[in-house]
Amino acid sequence: MSRTSLGFIEISGVVAATDALDIMCKTSGVELATWERKLGGRLVTIVIRGDVASVTEAVEAAKANAIKKPVASGVIANPHEEILKLVELSASRFMSKQEDNSKLDEETIKEV
Repeated sequence: MSRTSLGFIEISGVVAATDALDIMCKTSGVELATWERKLGGRLVTIVIRGDVASVTEAVEAAKANAIKKPVASGVIANPHEEILKLVELSASRFMSKQEDNSKLDEETIKEV
């Protein structure tokens, strides 16, 4: 993930977060790195990655056009290794939850 920039948007609500992520991904060549839901989804942090210009453009577009104003936002160009570890840890938890949900769905289908 060298020469990668990280963009952060913290926003209130899952719907607003999904809207902000959609805006960011459509604006420039960025991708979702991970997201965190706190307070039962009432506060959502989205982390995107890409080159510095794309991430900056995406974050600014989401701040200007999202259905809710973000609580906080930021861009880190060339993040330190410890920041990358933190994002990777969050992403691994996110992926593990996705896999657990997928297994649950397969089990439900077999039961039906």
